[in-house]
Amino acid sequence: MHSYHNSTYRLRVNNLAALHFKYDQARRRFVEWAQNEIAVVPDFHKRILFSDEAHSWLNGYVNKQNCRIWSEANPQVYVETPLHPKKLTVWCALWAGGIIGPYFFKNDEGHNVTVNGDRYRALITNFFIPELNNHDVQELRFQQDGAACHTARATIDLLKDTFGDRLISRFGPVNWPPRSCDLTPLDYFL
Repeated sequence: MHSYHNSTYRLRVNNLAALHFKYDQARRRFVEWAQNEIAVVPDFHKRILFSDEAHSWLNGYVNKQNCRIWSEANPQVYVETPLHPKKLTVWCALWAGGIIGPYFFKNDEGHNVTVNGDRYRALITNFFIPELNNHDVQELRFQQDGAACHTARATIDLLKDTFGDRLISRFGPVNWPPRSCDLTPLDYFL
């Protein structure tokens, strides 16, 4: 029995190492791409429109989404949370030229709702794109993370219609690497 647990543990560690290697490779490719862009356009980093949404729980629960523990060992931290706490979801986009948003996800009756593909595309169509018309964004790239509502085929197609090859996203012309919360300012400030 002891050797079974050791081999299972080694398999998990090897799988985790392979996963980290895969993520590290994607992150390296993205950073190398960005460095090449900066070599051509020194203020390139100022031309990325970062976007994300964040949840605020209305019962006092604090979102520890961005409190990361990087360790070889699992710290075995458990946090009890209510099954369906009431929360408010807000989206915004940020770049060197300012902020677009905030946008609060609500239904037609004004109740807070979670984000899904249809609601995210409604945000893009009814709020984000009209707001873009108020700014000089011809040279901007749009970044979003790999959330399912962001990477649905209909969403990617909608964003490609607006940004073309200037879209930075999973399944976009420029691939946003998974687990890269440290590459976007919004994961720490939204």
